[in-house]
Amino acid sequence: MESRLKVLGHPVHPMLVMFPVALLATAVLFDLVDTVGGPDFLGEVAYWNITVGLIGGLLAAAAGSFDLLAIPTGTRAKRVGLLHAGANVAVILLFAAVWAVRLNADSRAAGGALVAIEVVALAILGISAWLGGELVDRLGVGVDRDAGLDAPSSLRPPSAAQRIGEV
Repeated sequence: MESRLKVLGHPVHPMLVMFPVALLATAVLFDLVDTVGGPDFLGEVAYWNITVGLIGGLLAAAAGSFDLLAIPTGTRAKRVGLLHAGANVAVILLFAAVWAVRLNADSRAAGGALVAIEVVALAILGISAWLGGELVDRLGVGVDRDAGLDAPSSLRPPSAAQRIGEV
């Protein structure tokens, strides 16, 4: 199944997911180091990583919705896609709760309970990332139907022979 939302021939959703995953994972790492006595600025950096990670996560979710809605119902891909989307919504909600608590706090440092929530959210994010990989690598969601080791550039229109093969 080919992605419906593309830029220069490539699906947008996979381009966007790396940013929130990296930012949120780094935020948890910084908060863990800050909690065990690391430099004070790490809590502040973690807060801003969460802020930008949430924005990126919402953009990735919007792009992913285009692909999810195109998956035929009753398929394994639809079930995995819904589980992937649901897990990502949980991650966004958990990190948004952590962000909201830290928003007007005297210190942007997380502390024990918030770090625990972040670790749980990160574990869910890891599962969700695996599900996303399952969708693309195993089930071919978002992948061009003409993909292969010798596939032509996605920027080049299909040849007449390729178009005939579609019929």
